[in-house]
Amino acid sequence: MEHITLLLAIVVVTALVFDFTNGFHDTANAMATTISTGALKPKTAVAMSAVLNLIGAFLSVEVAKTISGGIVNENGLRTEVIFAALVGAILWNLLTWLVGLPSSSSHALFGGLIGAAVMSAGWSSINGGTVVTKVLLPAIAAPLVAGLAAMLATKLTYRINRNVTDPNQLKSTAKGYRAGQIASAGLVSLAHGTNDAQKTMGIITLALVTGGVLAPGSNPPMWVIVSAGVAIALGTYLGGWRIIRTMGKGLTDLRPPQGFAAQTSAATVILASSHLGFSLSTTQSCSGAVMGAGLGRKGGVVRWSTATRMFVAWGLTLPAAGLLGAGAEFLTKQGPWGITATAILLVGGSFAIWLASRRQPVDHTNVNDTEASDEPQGVVTTAMAAVAPPPIGGPASDLSTTIPAPASAPDDTTRPAATV
Repeated sequence: MEHITLLLAIVVVTALVFDFTNGFHDTANAMATTISTGALKPKTAVAMSAVLNLIGAFLSVEVAKTISGGIVNENGLRTEVIFAALVGAILWNLLTWLVGLPSSSSHALFGGLIGAAVMSAGWSSINGGTVVTKVLLPAIAAPLVAGLAAMLATKLTYRINRNVTDPNQLKSTAKGYRAGQIASAGLVSLAHGTNDAQKTMGIITLALVTGGVLAPGSNPPMWVIVSAGVAIALGTYLGGWRIIRTMGKGLTDLRPPQGFAAQTSAATVILASSHLGFSLSTTQSCSGAVMGAGLGRKGGVVRWSTATRMFVAWGLTLPAAGLLGAGAEFLTKQGPWGITATAILLVGGSFAIWLASRRQPVDHTNVNDTEASDEPQGVVTTAMAAVAPPPIGGPASDLSTTIPAPASAPDDTTRPAATV
């Protein structure tokens, strides 16, 4: 580490800051459904997730090698490019966190890296085949596979228990699913550590290669693995409460069996991709699983207005982070003053987003609070709500007749006189 320059040290610290934002941005992936169903208390859930994220960071380096030596060409890449890429990724992560959208931290990092590399050295610096096979295709396949698996698992779960009517059995079943949900949430956290923590390991390793500290193709050093694992664990413990609210309550209303099915399906997809070196988005995998679980229960609904905003954020993440990364790289190319200006913009922009978040704070005390509905009411629903139902029960004692009996005309001699 004695060869690390000041700029390289700044890049390493910035990468760990990104890893920190990745942690609180993606806490919802593992713990949103567990918190929303009440299986775990909010603070307990994020503490458990943080520990397992740290453990997961030590289980594999396949994804790290995909990033450090696959997406961009290492030869001729400047350290400033890595810095610009991280600036774009961090700012996009913070913007989507502010509005509570579970966008992909992975795609923010990839977008920033691609945009900065293209601005620096042109399109020839990008390995298009790797981007397609290990980034774009998993981005499409992962939420679909996880969603389908969660929907089928939810249907099977409810079918197995459809004949259970005894109250004691129902109570025991509910406890079992809550325990299973806690276990599956832990599995998602472990999987998240094996996938997302490695992305920061990969970007730091890439920076060390460009700085001449490591040879091309090197594995992440142990100090990189440890620091990346600690950074993502700390971010996870703080909890991205805004995104947890969206994932847990905004997409659909989940019950413990659905939460168990969603988390198990997502963890399976993430762990399989980590083993194969696919750097997929854990956010997209978990979001797809949540929607699949919502559709799998009879009478379950998915709030498509929230889902549509989330889909738009997914589509915008790669190009938006790429533009931010390209803009940051344009500044860093100007020399020391450009690098300083980029750092000031990063700090100032992050502070402005944090101030904006304080206007309507969301934390562990109100993460499960939701508004009446995110979906607009239709005409029929509104009309039905405006109609007061008739009173139920016998006639009220204080009611009196308001229609008088018809009086006889003065000259009506045919009408018989009333008798008392």
